[in-house]
Amino acid sequence: MVPSKSWQCVRTSPCTLPASSSRLFPAEKTGEENKPEPTQPLVLVSCWEGSTAGNASCQAVGALSAPAGMSLKTVLILLGLALATIFALVCVLLTRERTPRTCQQLPPQQEEMEDGQSLVFADLTAEELSQVVRYLQGHLGVPLVEASRAKPSDNCIASVDVQVPGKAEVLRFLDGAGARPRREALAVLYFGNQPDPNITEYVVGPLPTPAYHRDVTVQKYGGKVPYHRRPVTGKEYADINALIQRELKKAPRFLAVCCESDGTSLVVLTTAPRGFKSGDRVTWFVLFHNVAGTGYYLSPVGLEVLVDHGDLHVSRWQLRQVFYNGRYFASTGDLEREFVAGTLEVVRLKQPRADAVLGSIKPRHPPGSPGPLQFEPQGPRYSVRDNHITFQGWSIAFGMNPNTGPRFFDIRYRGERIVYELSLQEALALYGSNCPGGMSTRYLDGSFGIGRFAYELVRGLDCPYTATYVDRHYLAEADTPKTNQNSLCIFEHDSAIPLRRHFSDSQSLYYGGLRKTSLVIRTISTLINYDYIWDFMFHGSGAVEVRVHATGYISSSFFHGRGTDYGNRVGPHTLGTMHLHHIHYKVDLDVDGQLNSLETQDMEYEFVKDPWSAQNTIERPYLRRQRLEKEDEAAFPLNVPMPRYLSFVSPNPNKWEHPRSYRIQIISFAGKHLPTNSSMERSISWGRYQLAVTRRKEEEPTSTSIYNQNDPWTPTVAFADFINNETITNEDLVAWITVGFLHVPHAEDIPNTVTVGNGVGFFLRPYNYFNEDPSVDSSDSVYFSSEHDAGACGANPLACLSSAAACAPRLPPFHFGSFLNLSLAPPFGGL
Repeated sequence: MVPSKSWQCVRTSPCTLPASSSRLFPAEKTGEENKPEPTQPLVLVSCWEGSTAGNASCQAVGALSAPAGMSLKTVLILLGLALATIFALVCVLLTRERTPRTCQQLPPQQEEMEDGQSLVFADLTAEELSQVVRYLQGHLGVPLVEASRAKPSDNCIASVDVQVPGKAEVLRFLDGAGARPRREALAVLYFGNQPDPNITEYVVGPLPTPAYHRDVTVQKYGGKVPYHRRPVTGKEYADINALIQRELKKAPRFLAVCCESDGTSLVVLTTAPRGFKSGDRVTWFVLFHNVAGTGYYLSPVGLEVLVDHGDLHVSRWQLRQVFYNGRYFASTGDLEREFVAGTLEVVRLKQPRADAVLGSIKPRHPPGSPGPLQFEPQGPRYSVRDNHITFQGWSIAFGMNPNTGPRFFDIRYRGERIVYELSLQEALALYGSNCPGGMSTRYLDGSFGIGRFAYELVRGLDCPYTATYVDRHYLAEADTPKTNQNSLCIFEHDSAIPLRRHFSDSQSLYYGGLRKTSLVIRTISTLINYDYIWDFMFHGSGAVEVRVHATGYISSSFFHGRGTDYGNRVGPHTLGTMHLHHIHYKVDLDVDGQLNSLETQDMEYEFVKDPWSAQNTIERPYLRRQRLEKEDEAAFPLNVPMPRYLSFVSPNPNKWEHPRSYRIQIISFAGKHLPTNSSMERSISWGRYQLAVTRRKEEEPTSTSIYNQNDPWTPTVAFADFINNETITNEDLVAWITVGFLHVPHAEDIPNTVTVGNGVGFFLRPYNYFNEDPSVDSSDSVYFSSEHDAGACGANPLACLSSAAACAPRLPPFHFGSFLNLSLAPPFGGL
């Protein structure tokens, strides 16, 4: 926010002049002063910056008049010199000020909530993470190697996160007289240095000083988790890359001709899953030209290699197969021999130049004038304390899971809980290609770390400049916590569209409206090539909006053969491969209490005789309501029409005798789900449904697992098992929502995929929950009639914003002329 360079001060409005500056105004005449005088006294008015609306900010400090014997001409000359001096001083003050002044802030309205209640959901602090690590190192009785250095044959701590207490225990604490639940951590360990290597999960507590741990693996998953299901660590990727580099040295002449490289300038990209059956750990890696400062994902060289890295001993890893330009080879040595023999067709690629590489996002022109910026006239109207946010009736506890990303708890509006848990579960990217790496890729991003790779946000671009930025701590593949600074932002957003409005041009003339502003909580995850923008928005109408946008780089394959059957050519040798994005969310709605039912509403036509003309028939739309009784009825397949209105309903009615409810409205254009006869479909069986409603169970906390990526053929968690036709009437229910889009890359995805048109999500909207739209109580409402001054602050505060905020830029006067030439006669005929 930059103070205005055009300063003004009148005696009836706050002053926006620089500190310690003055201006001269003609003296006001009252009483005897109205008599004609030879000279008109001038009043010296001193003004101070930082005043608020309604307070005097300009003060008369003296009057100037011509001394005896001095002519009017001399006085005017002296006054002119004084004015010029004052003007010069003001200019100096303005040019010397290089830092923005602080807006005078009004404190945000505080919501009533006991201090610290939201901390029951809070992410672990850096100190708590460190305490858990120290406890595990001293109490497990086995050697632990730091994960960043650990070989597959070592034991290590893979990750530590908060263990959220059970819902019943939390609600007793939040809503009753129950004790505060114990604060605990969930630690994931890889045990490779054991007769039976496995993945084990421990609950460790109490925090901040741990004194116990218990193995919860069997309780959570029904048995031990096999070791081959563990996500690939950074150390493992480094060892794989070293193996590939050694193998590339066996084809030096081929690499020199095909890629102008000795192999060291090439970079590899992993695919997933890793094989075809449970127990496999065999991965295709795609090779690209690497150019510093730009995305390599658009520069494939046509070479891909298959690496078997399943053995616990790195020395036994092998390169199993090589693919180049449509052909398969047993090894890089075989590839080299065919090249030397002249039997290999080679596409000669030059090493890309940094200034001309495909996909560079470096600016091509010098900076221009800045675009519109968002500012807060009197500071933020929301409050952030620890992990708790309040905003105009909203109360939200927020956090970040290092694997699955943003999560929210105890979302209340006007003191009533609407959602107990709202959390991201998984993000799937499934590709097609005529190259092995592309055609086999089904990324489950939770196993890579949606929350872990939510990096620092760029102020003024990723979020508004004045947003509140929050650090997030995590512990993964290390013994010491790491911090992603400023990786979550919170801001109030003006959507530049009315939330509601009406201009009345008949019967009576008036205007009424309300700006559409909302609280936005945002984080952005960079998952290899893609950047996902996760938005959670809270509106003044009592609605919650969840939205995700995709940007970043497309992934690509080397263009050969009938490549355009699988995408579009976007470069000389680059195929933008088609893929689908499917995103899954958990929404534990508690609408007017925990016990809810599911109701659908949709329109039908009925053909009835016209009551006033029996010989005619009228097609009358009517509302068909239905209560769904079983989970199987409430599982709606992807891309199949579902009822247009679907609501979680309470047993309690509103004033008009309708059940208080919240409607789920999904905005999605998802691609087709993987066929159910696929060997790996059960691992992503949540993708079968655009919406599935189940009874809430503590033993079904998530729809998937980070272990599903590397063993999708025997999934650790299969969402399809959640749906077993249980009763869903007056039960604690959970909505599982899938949104997504099919992406066929095209030329305009170069250099980057834009967010325009690549956003999907859903709304949770009040439906008969209130007796009227709750935003009617908003102090932002505007109303004026033809009898009002539309520019008056009382009728339209936005019209006099410059006098209401010390740091607002100078705004032009507001005038409203639409009542002119209107009569009170109804324009369409009337009563």
